[in-house]
Amino acid sequence: MSQPVKHIVFDIGKVLIHYDPHLGYHDIIPDENERRWFFENICTHDWNVEQDRGRTWPEAEAVLIEVFPDRADHIRAFRKSWHKMVPHAYDDSVTILRRLIAGGHDVTMLTNFASDTLREAQARYPFLRESRGVTVSGDIGLLKPDKAIYDHHAKAFDLEPSATLFIDDTAANVEGAVAAGWQAVQFTGPETLKADLRQAGIEI
Repeated sequence: MSQPVKHIVFDIGKVLIHYDPHLGYHDIIPDENERRWFFENICTHDWNVEQDRGRTWPEAEAVLIEVFPDRADHIRAFRKSWHKMVPHAYDDSVTILRRLIAGGHDVTMLTNFASDTLREAQARYPFLRESRGVTVSGDIGLLKPDKAIYDHHAKAFDLEPSATLFIDDTAANVEGAVAAGWQAVQFTGPETLKADLRQAGIEI
């Protein structure tokens, strides 16, 4: 039997708020096939992850513009249109988060996020400031699923790893938490999360 949960840690993107880069480019690159090609070959997931690691947007843009100078405007549009990529919160997830906090549970957040866009998200979505605190990958130069970021978060917030339950939408990040000695569940929807919490002995 797992140790009783004393700490609950939420991921942010696709757990509490929606994220889809295509939403920022519907007007910029209207053709779906061209837009898909752009994200698969220019502003790729791996390129964006480096901003989550702490690379600045001007540095990131320069790397791509050197290779794709004819796409400079499209490349710079990623940051300029970022607000369109996070159009809404997952209200049912936010309700769970707030009930856990109101119920006296120790709740924090751990996210792969660029430093500046996380602050923009916090300004738009106040619930992102309501937990005890957040570890932002872009602030510390560490990324999930590397063990170091889980260890950093546990130390920063004085968590007992084996008594910590992590909630993330990405399987690799869940596995990373388990490798760091945490308990973890993969988020697939609010009802499943409620069931996972009940199984961990947490009622909301």
